[in-house]
Amino acid sequence: MGDDELADLRRRRMEQLQRQTADQQAMDEELERQKQMESQIHMVLMEILEPEARERLNTIKLTRPEFAKAVEQQLVMLAQSGRIQKRITDDQLKELLRQLVPSKRDYKITRK
Repeated sequence: MGDDELADLRRRRMEQLQRQTADQQAMDEELERQKQMESQIHMVLMEILEPEARERLNTIKLTRPEFAKAVEQQLVMLAQSGRIQKRITDDQLKELLRQLVPSKRDYKITRK
């Protein structure tokens, strides 16, 4: 292997390592942004939900994480827009959840 080939290999390897480092930094920054957003959402929910309602939302998060995430986002948007004047009780959260869950259709099959 000549000196030119060796230098070329070293240069390519350095470029590859630099790209990997940049990718890792970007992933770390994105993870940090997500953690910060989660923290902010948690703080807003602590302010606007009473303990029973927060507990209900956490239970929903265990069973249906995507739905709970959507509910959290809705609550945060309502709080930021000023539409929530006082803390949300468990009963109010139940009503909100009923409105957000699509109604199920009951099918009745009769055989002749």
